[in-house]
Amino acid sequence: MKDFCFITMVTTLLLTSCTNPEGIIKIRGKVLDEDTKALIPRREIIVQSLVKIDDTLVPVNAGQFISDSSGGFEYTLKKVKNSYLFNFCLVGDSDFAFSTQTLGITELNKYGQFLNLYMSKLSDFTITIERQSKSPTPDTLFLSWESGGIDGKILYPYEVVNFGVAPDRAFIWIGGNVKSLIKTKAFADKRTTVWWKLYRNGKRKETTDTIFCRRDAINYVNIKY
Repeated sequence: MKDFCFITMVTTLLLTSCTNPEGIIKIRGKVLDEDTKALIPRREIIVQSLVKIDDTLVPVNAGQFISDSSGGFEYTLKKVKNSYLFNFCLVGDSDFAFSTQTLGITELNKYGQFLNLYMSKLSDFTITIERQSKSPTPDTLFLSWESGGIDGKILYPYEVVNFGVAPDRAFIWIGGNVKSLIKTKAFADKRTTVWWKLYRNGKRKETTDTIFCRRDAINYVNIKY
């Protein structure tokens, strides 16, 4: 019985040592707009430790903090045994997109007092769609868009307003009475591209429109066919 208790205690200590923090790192830095380098105040930051499990890096919650009213922060980060990478996840909103920066223990030990965490500014973006052809033949329109290389449908929640035929989930409009607008957000000062394909009378026509959305403005792409 004593041997069993001893083995249980040793096993518990070993398991605990694998998950308990190994020291701390005091970090300090700023949250910045990646383009203008303006400070971003009151921004929530979630820290994840990347732990290797079965040859896979698994994110484990390691804490969270908020930048102060001037955009700066100070935080005591707990190290995790056998973890050498940390994700700093900056929570997005209608002004800035969610972003993640991955930093290693070596970087944090060396530059932990001078960290800069960056976020990308978002701008209002609207796509308007209107079928102007009077031909009775029903058309089929396919639509997609991306901003900064990211699918626009996952970058920011969108709202579709229909004054005629509504699209399906794949953003396909079929029929003659098409008049819709899509309200969403896109990256400011980055390339935003809209693609649409029109099938009419057995023929396909593909069109691309590219813009750089201005900051603090409503940006439009108008599709008329």
